[in-house]
Amino acid sequence: METGNRLRLADVFVSIRDPRQAGKVKHDLVELLVVAVNAVLVGADTFVEIELWAKEKLEWLRRYLRLEAGIPSHDTFGRLFGLIDPTEFEAAFRRWVGAILPALGADTVVAVDGKTSRRTGKVDATPLHLVSAFAAGAGLVLGQRATAAKSNEKTAIPELLATLALEGCIVTIDAMGTQANIAQTIRDRGADYVLAVKDNQPTLVASIRDFFAQFQAHPTLTPHTAAETVEKDHGRLETRRCYAFDQLDCLARPEQWPDLKSFAVIETERCINGKTSLEHRFYISSLPADAHRLARAVRAHWAVENRLHWCMDVAFADDQMRVRTGHAAHNLAVLKHITLNLIRLDPVKRKGGIKARRLIAATSDIYRAQLLGLQ
Repeated sequence: METGNRLRLADVFVSIRDPRQAGKVKHDLVELLVVAVNAVLVGADTFVEIELWAKEKLEWLRRYLRLEAGIPSHDTFGRLFGLIDPTEFEAAFRRWVGAILPALGADTVVAVDGKTSRRTGKVDATPLHLVSAFAAGAGLVLGQRATAAKSNEKTAIPELLATLALEGCIVTIDAMGTQANIAQTIRDRGADYVLAVKDNQPTLVASIRDFFAQFQAHPTLTPHTAAETVEKDHGRLETRRCYAFDQLDCLARPEQWPDLKSFAVIETERCINGKTSLEHRFYISSLPADAHRLARAVRAHWAVENRLHWCMDVAFADDQMRVRTGHAAHNLAVLKHITLNLIRLDPVKRKGGIKARRLIAATSDIYRAQLLGLQ
């Protein structure tokens, strides 16, 4: 099956080694993976649902696949996904994304963040925690890397970034990833960074707070750039002001951050039902002290929460996933990222969100074939 003229799904999966015993194999590995993509695309969130849908649509699937032994049981799907090497599955995913999205434009914001699939952990094991790189503007997942726990993101993030083509991009990461080695990895990939600073960097955040307090006392005496946006919706008035500075000598140990050029403060004032709150967030960056550019990058970072993590929970029932055998949860999560990208790559603008698109794909052979590039 094809994803447009750029790369067939079968070609994506052919590099994955079959972990099964050769003498006991009845079903072709690549064909089963393609069947699974189709099933998840139309709304199947478990291996039982994959089996049920595939058996109902066997005649349609055989237009494009041989499936000489028919559709296997859900147990077979589960065992197979539990055995497949997730590193190979992730690498196949990145090759596919590289083919459908060969180059990211300059200043493309790539947001990096982690998400836990809460019900995938056994009694004696932690649940799956997947760190993803997300192209905020395009709404596409670029890659992912699993960690044993959220606290391990600091090792997973540089490993993930090292596999991506990031030339000219702006990589944004929450405070967990604000580490000097991660900033260096980003610069080594030819990208710029905008990193959140919180209390896990106590001396750095304290120095920014002190500087900003002095700036507020005498704003006209300190060189800076500023930008402001106002949003009003559903009874909430939110004003965001970004102040950007390049006085690096006022920071604690600025030399440890590679190519550091600026730091910024985002001041958010919210008025809800007559009550006003004020919040300050702090960032360091390898970008110049351009408040408009930094504010756009910071704002774009939240797309990873709204357009990826939220979609995975609401449209793909990720937090309800109880797959716990071997690598099955990890590989099924990557499969969901593939289908999310397929839907977002639909060249025809349609009404409805991801969940609605999956419903249409389940009922329309034509729409499903279009998403898969078959017509």
